[in-house]
Amino acid sequence: MAESESAAVRPRLALLTPYGLGTSEAEATAWALDAACAAGDVAAVILRLAASDERSLVALVKRLAPPAQERGAAVLVCVPGFTGDIVSVAARGGADGVHLDRADEDALRDLRGRLRDGRILGTGGVLGSRNAAMVAGETGVDYLMVGGLFPDGVAPDAEDVRERAAWWAEIFETPCIAVATSPEDVAALVLTGSEFVGLESALWLDDPDGVRAAQAQLDRAR
Repeated sequence: MAESESAAVRPRLALLTPYGLGTSEAEATAWALDAACAAGDVAAVILRLAASDERSLVALVKRLAPPAQERGAAVLVCVPGFTGDIVSVAARGGADGVHLDRADEDALRDLRGRLRDGRILGTGGVLGSRNAAMVAGETGVDYLMVGGLFPDGVAPDAEDVRERAAWWAEIFETPCIAVATSPEDVAALVLTGSEFVGLESALWLDDPDGVRAAQAQLDRAR
């Protein structure tokens, strides 16, 4: 995709928490979310929570969602390995939707049918191929996420993320979150034409200056 075409897109930021976020980190994360969402144009936050019982997850979402939502960001709940009702967790916790980290066609179609009142459904992260991404896109998701750390903490190849995000943004109407795992990734991902640039937690959790730096990169694309 040509740079002039990509620059026409006005990307916004999305923040990703660490995997396995639990109750013990709730207070510090809530403060960090408030500061980060105040530092830039943050459209969404994906809470990647540790699997627990439904009651505990609802309480955790109720603690984490308001700081982001009060700054204008949508909050999505992602709980890898959770076997309970994620739709109930999101609804009772006051979240804006659900993020599924794997392209499971049946699960996505079920979630799409159950999420009501305009709640958001997204997927991405553990997508092994372009075909898997296209299958996910056909289920009616509101966005596809490309890149981001794997649950074991390994980062995908940055060039592969950039190429896949550019391919998706050029061909498909479903919005894309292209995820940066280092500050150096942001400028290249802006040029993919993706609607959102995601920031892994290392780029914002301990210091909102990471959001300010990323926002400056996005502003230069306008």
